[in-house]
Amino acid sequence: MATTGLTRGMGSFFKKCEHPESRWGKCPHEYKIRYRNAAGRDSPLDGVKAPQYDPKRAVIPSVSQFHQIREAGDDTFRLITDLMTGCGLRNGEAYAVNVNNIVADDVYRVTEQVNQTTRDYARLKHRKAGEYRDVPLPARTRRSIEQYADTYGTMDGYLLRNPVDITRAMPHFVIDRQWRRIKKSGLADIPEGMVLYRLRHFFASNCLSNGIPITDVAEWMGHRSIDITFGIYRHLMPGSISRAAQLLDLGLAA
Repeated sequence: MATTGLTRGMGSFFKKCEHPESRWGKCPHEYKIRYRNAAGRDSPLDGVKAPQYDPKRAVIPSVSQFHQIREAGDDTFRLITDLMTGCGLRNGEAYAVNVNNIVADDVYRVTEQVNQTTRDYARLKHRKAGEYRDVPLPARTRRSIEQYADTYGTMDGYLLRNPVDITRAMPHFVIDRQWRRIKKSGLADIPEGMVLYRLRHFFASNCLSNGIPITDVAEWMGHRSIDITFGIYRHLMPGSISRAAQLLDLGLAA
């Protein structure tokens, strides 16, 4: 097994196979790298701590602020806000709303999103193609979907389409432009630093303040890890430790 040195003496690369070094360019086997620094350690990554995810505290509108924001937009904007606050959908997931995804009176099935770059339907974030997640569907949000469908119709079940070409998905900029106009108009009391995406934080806040387990909230919001959910929304559960202490005390006294 031959080896070839890396530049500046940082180590060497090689292949664990029977082919000579002169054949490595055409050899199908993978290259291996053995690092070596000035201190004689095997890897420059030894002792390096991986960066930790440190989410910022969520900016969440109050109920009053949400209703002001909702009423400042048109019917399409109101539908989007209802889906994000009622079902916890991401922006792109809300743009792909489909009446056929109402799988029960109180369950909406999130199956796809509108990709911001391609402006077409795509798989969900952190999901493989064909995977989905079921989320709660409040009666108020279901009525919003059904009323919009009755008023504007659907195409293959989709409610929102490209205003220029109705055969295509509605692109993100349609709502983004309206959101910027609402912020500029001063028609709504919008919390400082809030972006449209924060409307789904309202959903999480509503769930957690009503005692719904954070494990369920994490699943409904489509987070890759519950650590993400906990890091963002822990401050919404200020009484959890105190309540646990009370319950444990009752159990010990039984």
